[in-house]
Amino acid sequence: MLKRFSKKDFTATNVIILITVIMYIIQINIPQGGLLFGLNLYFMVYDFWWQPLTTIFAHGGIAHLGMNMFVLWQFGNLIERFRGKKEIIFLYFITGIVTSLLSFLYIYYLDNQVNLVGASGAICAILGYVAYYDKAQRGGIITWILLISVAPLLIGLPIAWYAHFIGLAVGFIYAVIRR
Repeated sequence: MLKRFSKKDFTATNVIILITVIMYIIQINIPQGGLLFGLNLYFMVYDFWWQPLTTIFAHGGIAHLGMNMFVLWQFGNLIERFRGKKEIIFLYFITGIVTSLLSFLYIYYLDNQVNLVGASGAICAILGYVAYYDKAQRGGIITWILLISVAPLLIGLPIAWYAHFIGLAVGFIYAVIRR
């Protein structure tokens, strides 16, 4: 039987996860939803100004969505517990959008066939934020981001490795600014 939801289940992190799942359902049920909500050259060519935000909610499949939301649930709730709702909301959206914009520069100048989707850049920014504050975990976080960025490329998966590294740096810089 399903347990009853309590107030503690409605964290900002869990609401972001719910919104992301709803947006993914919308994305897969409209024609060209991935191109509409992902980040690509339509951002500039057709003035799709919303893409730096909506790309955080769009995903390349259910496994991609599940993996990202699991990591967000782990680290987002951790940050929220210790730093508060406002901190996780600002951290996620500010660093997510900045990471999207910087990733767009990579797309624009180096690989303009890309349609960037996923919360990975924003999540790596969260990990960069954690790495700043938790020096004992810093090496493990960097190693993990290297692993999730390079290993898929070695087996031919088309992932936005640059968004992971950009997110890590943006999150670390955000933490330096916010300290």
